[in-house]
Amino acid sequence: MPFCISVILLLLLVGFINPIKAQQTTTPVKQAAPEVLPGKGPAEFDFFYAGESKDRKMYIVRNGKIAWSYIDTTGRGEISDAVLMKNGNILFAHQFGITLIDKNKNVLWNYDTPKNHETHTAQPIGSDHVVFIQNGDTAKLFVMNIKTNKTERQFTLPTKGTGTHGQFRHARLTKGGNILVAHMDLGKICEYDINGKQLLSIDMPGVWSVEPLKNNNILACGHEGHKTSYAREINRKGKVVWEYMMSDMPDYRFPEPQIATRLANGNTLINNWFNQWDSKLDPANLQVQAIEVTPDKKVVWALRSWAAPLNLGPSTTIQLLNDANAITEKVHFGDIR
Repeated sequence: MPFCISVILLLLLVGFINPIKAQQTTTPVKQAAPEVLPGKGPAEFDFFYAGESKDRKMYIVRNGKIAWSYIDTTGRGEISDAVLMKNGNILFAHQFGITLIDKNKNVLWNYDTPKNHETHTAQPIGSDHVVFIQNGDTAKLFVMNIKTNKTERQFTLPTKGTGTHGQFRHARLTKGGNILVAHMDLGKICEYDINGKQLLSIDMPGVWSVEPLKNNNILACGHEGHKTSYAREINRKGKVVWEYMMSDMPDYRFPEPQIATRLANGNTLINNWFNQWDSKLDPANLQVQAIEVTPDKKVVWALRSWAAPLNLGPSTTIQLLNDANAITEKVHFGDIR
C-alpha cells in the first residue's frame, strides 16, 4: 500500500475514534438529589400544597395521599401565594387575580387584576378582609372588604421601575399589626403600618418571601441572580442570626427557593421551585420540591413527588395542617381585624 494512502487511512481512523473517545469521557450529569431521601416522603406530614406552574393546581395531602385537589381552569397565570384557612376556605393569588374558594370548590370572592398589573401575594384578615399587593407602574397595597367589595385602605409602594412582573411576590402581617413586604426588585425587606408609613428597611438582595417570627426576627428566602440561594433569619437591625445557603447541600440541586417557613419544632421548611417555562423535567434525575432543615443545618426530610398518583408539580408553598406556626386568618392590620 502506498505511503500516502496509508497516512490518509490513519487520519480517517483517528477522526472516527476521537469523537467516540470524547463521548466516553464526558462528565456524567450530577444527580439532583440522593436516591434515598430522609423522612417518609409525602407521608411525613399532612399538608396543603401549591406552586407556580403552567396549571393552577392545589392539593391537600393526608397520610401520603391526595385527599383534596383543585384545578383553576378559568383563571390565568401562576399561583404564587395560597393560604388554607381554619374553616377550610382557601385564598390564593394567581398573577392576574385573587380568588377565595370553599372546601367544596365554590368561588366565594374574586378580584380580577387590571390590565398591565399583577397580583402575586394575598393574606386573609379575619373572615371579611384581604390584604394584597398589586404590581404595576404604580404598585399599591390594598386592604379590601370582601363582603362589600370595597377598598378600605391603600397606599403606594416604591419600586425599581424596571418591570411589573419582578416587583413583589410575598408579604405577611406581623403580630404587631404591621406588614412585612419582600421588595424583590429593590432587594429590600420593608415594614409598613396601616397608613403606609415605612417603619423598617433592610437590604436583602434577591428576596422572594418574608415571614415574621415569634421571636420578632424575620425569616427571608430568595436567590441572588439564581446562583446564590438562601434562607436567612435576621433580627430587626438586619444582622443574620441563622443562615442556610443552598450551596451547603452538595447532594441536592436547590436553585430557586421561594417560601421558607419556621415550624413549631424549630426546624425550617424550604420550598424549591421548578421552572416549567424554561426547563424540562428529567424523570431519571428529579430535584426535590421541599426540605426540612434543623437549626444545625441537617436535612431531616425531603419531598420528591413528581409522578402519578401523587404528582404535586412545582413547589412554592407548603402549609402543614397540624403545625402551630401555620399562617391563618387570625391576624390584624392596624385597626382592621
